[in-house]
Amino acid sequence: MREIVIVGGGYAGFYTAWGLEKALRRGEARVTVVDPRPYMTYQPFLPEVTAGSVEARHAAVSMRRHLRRTRLIAGRVTEISNADRTVTVRPASGADYELRYDTIVVTAGAVTRTFPIPGLAQQAIGLKHVEEAVAIRDRLMTAFDQAASLPPGAERRKLLTVTFVGGGFSGVEGFGELLSLATAMLKSYPELSFGDLSFHLVEARGRILPEVGDKPGAWVVRSLERRGAHVHLNTQLVSAQDGHVVLSSGEEFDSALVVWTAGNASNPVVHNHTDLPVDERGLLVVRPDLRVGTGSEPVPDVWAAGDDAAVPDLASSVTGAHTVPNAQHAVRQGKRLAKNIAASLRGGRIRNYRHSSLGVVATLGLGRGIFQYKSIVIKGLPAWLMHRGYHVLAVPTWERKVRVLTVWLTAALFGRDLVSLVSVQHPRDAFVTSGNPQRSGEGRTAADGEARADASAWSHSEDSGTVLSPGTLTARCPAQAVTQGMGMGSSPVSGPRPDSRAAGGVKSL
Repeated sequence: MREIVIVGGGYAGFYTAWGLEKALRRGEARVTVVDPRPYMTYQPFLPEVTAGSVEARHAAVSMRRHLRRTRLIAGRVTEISNADRTVTVRPASGADYELRYDTIVVTAGAVTRTFPIPGLAQQAIGLKHVEEAVAIRDRLMTAFDQAASLPPGAERRKLLTVTFVGGGFSGVEGFGELLSLATAMLKSYPELSFGDLSFHLVEARGRILPEVGDKPGAWVVRSLERRGAHVHLNTQLVSAQDGHVVLSSGEEFDSALVVWTAGNASNPVVHNHTDLPVDERGLLVVRPDLRVGTGSEPVPDVWAAGDDAAVPDLASSVTGAHTVPNAQHAVRQGKRLAKNIAASLRGGRIRNYRHSSLGVVATLGLGRGIFQYKSIVIKGLPAWLMHRGYHVLAVPTWERKVRVLTVWLTAALFGRDLVSLVSVQHPRDAFVTSGNPQRSGEGRTAADGEARADASAWSHSEDSGTVLSPGTLTARCPAQAVTQGMGMGSSPVSGPRPDSRAAGGVKSL
């Protein structure tokens, strides 16, 4: 029986495995997915998770529940040796081991692109995984509770200052949703006023949302500024040491919450730890039919899709264009991969991947959104309804669709559920302190410190061969995620991508 190994259980990996379960006959091949998480994250819902509009668990799709005939391995692939037909797996515990394959599918996913900015690794948090979205929401709500008990001043101002770095779709959607949540929370905090809030969006380029046109992008900036936000264009983050934000424009302010959404970088296992062909950006060279290799020289039994694959965009009029790294392409590529792999096993016809975009859509907060398809632009409430309607249909499985829709209907009747569960990030505090009053952060035991050290060691560096995937630690230390895009905090794991992959999650249809 042939062994098919899928590296990574994100969109492309999950849908490839799901499709293969439907396409393969019993005994025809065994499918194995290697991923440190037991679930696939539906990333378009993460901004709404930060705002409490979607429950965290509803943005995660259990692989064991839906991939019943697939072998799931909880671990990371640290090296791919196609010459030997093996991958090296690093499990959560125990020694590394080799896993042989006959066919391999590389869908490892990208990592957060970071830079050696002072204070970034210590203060910032990403927005690529569920635990990060939950932590962002809980930190903002906890900051409100703390600020409400303080007199006006520097400490209170810092608690209510939020900074997002990166003006792609992930950054703008997360920023807009969190601003909407903060504004709504003021009704429950009579001690605070709208003037106490300070929201900053920092973007290095001269515009945000590069996937929409110039005029719609400028409208989004004006819309955010009308809601009280500060949008800093052509500006870079210089330092975030101790929560003191310094911008390249010369502006400085204290911010208790810094969220880094400044794009993606190729996964180190693809960029540095494989003998498969990669391009100058560290992406796998992929043919239109999703086989790795060039048009004249495909690599036998090696397939790839998703963020780490340079897939030719056959629907684009631009010569040499590649598909953008978004969920919609990854899902469709995964489905095409499953069909092509099944066809190749049976000597059938392998088809090229082609998808014409139906437009891009983004949420900007409760009741606000923007949609563009060519010259058609829809703004405000209709665009927001289009965003929700599309994604409740796009999230995999009817079980998840019903759960998400139920939460939305409940919120429409009773409003947002304004409860912070930040204490779950340190569940042993009450036990350790025995009820004695402690300041935040006090009372941590040596065991807690050792556990966090173990979690940090689990992330490793690219020099050790670990696949660095931001946010893969537990919800106890979500800020660790932004450090995983760098080797040992000294340099990025790979250079910034010159294409739209640096823009964050693209919400094309």
